[in-house]
Amino acid sequence: MKYPQISIGNDAAIVLAKTKWWVGRDPREVTRVQLFTVELCMDFAAFHEALEKSLGRPVFTHELGMNFEGIVQEFLGERDAPTMEEILELIPAQKRIVISTS
Repeated sequence: MKYPQISIGNDAAIVLAKTKWWVGRDPREVTRVQLFTVELCMDFAAFHEALEKSLGRPVFTHELGMNFEGIVQEFLGERDAPTMEEILELIPAQKRIVISTS
């Protein structure tokens, strides 16, 4: 991985999360801390919201698992946001079901 994450350990991440350190902070700051920390050290829903605000677009949860480095590069301004087609193509074809509604 080009962008190394720092491990603070599971116990420290739990203690940090209990402080709710992210409340009232700038979404970019929250996103930066969590993107570069191995362990989840905050409420996932709050991280997801901060990430979407930071990137200015909806972020699908599968992107975090299947395109984490792309998310980091987008956050750092090193690449453009993926197209919807690119986001869908992250899902293996045999597991991909797309339903479009008008």
